[in-house]
Amino acid sequence: VSTQSTGTFVFSNMLRSSPVLLAYLPVLALGCTSLILGKDATADGSVMATHTNDGGGTTDPRVVRVPPMRHGAHSRRPVFETPESYPRYSGRARGVTAYYPDPALNQTEWVPLGWVDQVEETYGYLEQTYGALNQAQVGIGESTCSAISWSKLGGNATQKCKPQDRSPGECALFSVDELSRVCMERASSARECVIIMGGMAETHGFYGEDGFEGTGESLLVVDKHEGWIFHVLADPTGHGAIWGAERVPDDHVGVVANMFTIRSMNLSNPDRWLGTRDMPQIAARYNLSEHCSSLTSCDFTRTFSDGEYSHKFYSGRRMWRAYDLLAHSYTSAHLTPSYDNLKADAPYPSSALAHRCLRSASRFLSRNTV
Repeated sequence: VSTQSTGTFVFSNMLRSSPVLLAYLPVLALGCTSLILGKDATADGSVMATHTNDGGGTTDPRVVRVPPMRHGAHSRRPVFETPESYPRYSGRARGVTAYYPDPALNQTEWVPLGWVDQVEETYGYLEQTYGALNQAQVGIGESTCSAISWSKLGGNATQKCKPQDRSPGECALFSVDELSRVCMERASSARECVIIMGGMAETHGFYGEDGFEGTGESLLVVDKHEGWIFHVLADPTGHGAIWGAERVPDDHVGVVANMFTIRSMNLSNPDRWLGTRDMPQIAARYNLSEHCSSLTSCDFTRTFSDGEYSHKFYSGRRMWRAYDLLAHSYTSAHLTPSYDNLKADAPYPSSALAHRCLRSASRFLSRNTV
């Protein structure tokens, strides 16, 4: 794979023995459009997540296998900065020879931003820019999303931790890249993954890249049995996080196209929704409670998204087209390609009843991704 290529990675949990990368497809997409399908929406009962990694020509293209590891008592896990250009990491902590520092390229051992408590054993997994698929068959797709700016609402700007200069509780330690890797190392199910990532982000802080693509993140998390959509953004303290997750019904398909999609959440029903417990209180403090008044009624997207970050239809038209292809009956009856405001109007659901069982994600993407 050339460093000038971007592409679509397709991961499926149909295999029971070992994690497998199913496909890499060169595409011309200019945004990260990611899909998630429940087991009854695929022909063979796979739970599926896809990821178009359209980070640009300098994105580190390597797919590597991080081995399973055992760790001593009271070990600490280093948390590193996560540039997505080459090299995305230089050091020995992951046990991958491809990451060992190369003196010929003036590479040195990276210094962590900080540390968290380590667990006794960690799973082996495949990773690219993000953690992708672990040996417990937990897989991840990603799409960067816009998020509201707390500093514009009277809150604090996110304070990203710096190497060897971390004041506990006063800076944000985790990017989405490192959250996904902690999931890969520790989670045996998609539900456990979103709980681990949400807890790490709340406890140690989350930061997003403050640029064109937005400061929020969405991960589509699957295992052999179910799939979850996970959203996260920084909180107004500057060193915490707000997160929400929704289980995708087994016969549904969901799409995230660089904008949050989770709408009304009822956190009293943890079988369907998980997330930050004080979301309503934070919303009320910053005059955002119109659509997030309680744990049983909180529209995550209307409350915490900053909308389509490039132009009107940038996210919505991709959502509509994916639903038109994969949930055609529902789309024909309920959805339209036009709208006034994607965030405020809520024209599209976070997932929809699949029209047909998808037989091959790679075939769908190669024919329909532009």
